[in-house]
Amino acid sequence: MKLPLKSRFKKIKKFAMKNKHKNHKEHEGHHDHTEHHQMMAEDFKRRFLVVLPLTIIVLILSPKIQEWLGFSVDFAFRNFVLFVLGTAITAYGGKPFFEAAKNEIKSRNWGMMTLVSLALTAGYTFSIAATFLFPGESLWWEISTLVSVFLFGHWLEMRAVIGTGGALKELAALIPPMAHKVIWDKNEKKIGEEKVEDIPTDKLQKGDYVLVRPGEKIPIDGEIVQGESSVNEAMITGESKPVAKKEGDVVIGGSINNDGSLVVRVDKTGAETAVSQIMELIRQAQETKPKVQNLADKAANWLTIIAIVVGTGTFFYWLLINPQGAIFASTLAITVIVITCPHALGLAIPTVTTITTSLAAKNGILIRDMRGLEVAKNLDYVVFDKTGTLTKGQFGVAEVLAFKGLAEKDILKLAASVELHSQHSIAQGIVSEARERKIKFSAAHNFKSIPGKGAEGKVGKDIVILGNTAMLEKRGIELKVARELLKKIKDATRTVIWVARDNEVVGAISLEDEIRVESKKAINKLHEMGIKVAMLTGDKKEVADVVGKKLGIDTVFAEVLPEDKVNKVKYLQTKGFTVAMVGDGVNDAPSLTQAHLGIAVGAGTSVAIESAEIVLVKNDPRDVVKVISLSRKTDAKMKQNLAWATGYNL
Repeated sequence: MKLPLKSRFKKIKKFAMKNKHKNHKEHEGHHDHTEHHQMMAEDFKRRFLVVLPLTIIVLILSPKIQEWLGFSVDFAFRNFVLFVLGTAITAYGGKPFFEAAKNEIKSRNWGMMTLVSLALTAGYTFSIAATFLFPGESLWWEISTLVSVFLFGHWLEMRAVIGTGGALKELAALIPPMAHKVIWDKNEKKIGEEKVEDIPTDKLQKGDYVLVRPGEKIPIDGEIVQGESSVNEAMITGESKPVAKKEGDVVIGGSINNDGSLVVRVDKTGAETAVSQIMELIRQAQETKPKVQNLADKAANWLTIIAIVVGTGTFFYWLLINPQGAIFASTLAITVIVITCPHALGLAIPTVTTITTSLAAKNGILIRDMRGLEVAKNLDYVVFDKTGTLTKGQFGVAEVLAFKGLAEKDILKLAASVELHSQHSIAQGIVSEARERKIKFSAAHNFKSIPGKGAEGKVGKDIVILGNTAMLEKRGIELKVARELLKKIKDATRTVIWVARDNEVVGAISLEDEIRVESKKAINKLHEMGIKVAMLTGDKKEVADVVGKKLGIDTVFAEVLPEDKVNKVKYLQTKGFTVAMVGDGVNDAPSLTQAHLGIAVGAGTSVAIESAEIVLVKNDPRDVVKVISLSRKTDAKMKQNLAWATGYNL
């Protein structure tokens, strides 16, 4: 997929590539066309630097310029010299525009290049006639400056395109060219150098192991199988703080390993890697056109037609209705065509688009479709999925109650021993808390999970049961003490797990899906922007209402099944609101698609989410605010550019 280029540049590119790449077939189909753009920029630059001094000479020799500036330079063959210089400038400097105009005419889509070529052709023909056939004022200086200005403008524009493509180059440069492939044995704590082989990164395959030393870039996406370290992911996710990584954690190719050696198993290669997917999303975004761009394109086409019609009308008016002679009529007609050229109008939007997508990507905001960003400025409602978006999506221990003479650490030790090998989010929260408190424990024997109720196992000589009230009742465990303990839990909306040893309740652990600190800040900012906030959750109403109240949410949809989320989005839309849905991009795919704008958060390495127009690499609700702010600033800049371009033509 190619980087986007303004329509006229695509036409000019055919010419430039034909002349610059006759012997460069290896570039065809290349995934990154930055080098092509660089060559195009060099081509425009070279032509401009050749034409500029010739144009200066034409200006000095032109009678009109001499008259304006009050000096005189005259000699016998001055007009012939002007003809030679004007011909060279028009032929050499104007050739890219003539080639592009030919393509426009073939496709029956007259545009700016057609108008430019028409102006140059008419001006050149008229000047030859005024030089050799009849006495009159030639237009050599006008067409010379026109060519120079257009070459200079296209050179600057191509530099801008190359500059905005810098984000892609920077991303590509993140991946080190070589990797330390190792023959890894999990029983070895230290890897001998004889087992390390340096190979090109693109030769790595899934299942290979690579060694990443402190200070080195991680060459490819994978999972840590040995070692601990902190990793700088700023260039990928926009996260400024180093992220702690340990065995079992996923790392992203291009991030920097800070302070520990890691052995990483390769899980993704080629186009599957995060960097490749991010680059692809940037390309997709830069190829999509916002509605305002389509309007600008139509305006440019109509302005071309209007210029031709008005120019023709001007000629016949001064020739027939108010006769001033063919020379005078031709001069005014050509002048009208030249000054009406909508060159600036065509540059107004694409420059903003390419810069916006590149800068956004550097901050972990991946724009898949510019039309989505265009919608963001008009949002009335932002709907958040609660779990994993406004909350961390992981249960954390909020409170531990101990009974029967036991301490909190004793309760956690019993619970963590039973839950050690469970994959349930509640179990993982308990185990994580025990580890954070540095409590030593080992896996229980005879572990058994009871879906929807709890788990049990043998810790030492004791049978330990973890579960809800229903599980305790089924086992015939006395609940009087449990109910008394329940009254001591500070927040009745928390999830409570009872801990029983030998059929006797000895403690309770309350857990909660912790609210992100960033969520409150994001919602407050959205309210300041005049946008209402809704929350979708499958939790019971009392739990959802507590979260909604803490965050200041305007509308809470509780006890919503996954398949019903899309109906809640539709409900807000039927009320006339422009709605954005913020979710994880997988479970929320239908509602993301239904919303006017779908924003997928916390994508991490899975950035290729088709259901959302915008993908946020980090799981930070504040980035939603950044998206809306970026949308408004981008819209303002587009309108500003259009105003300047239109004013220029008027």
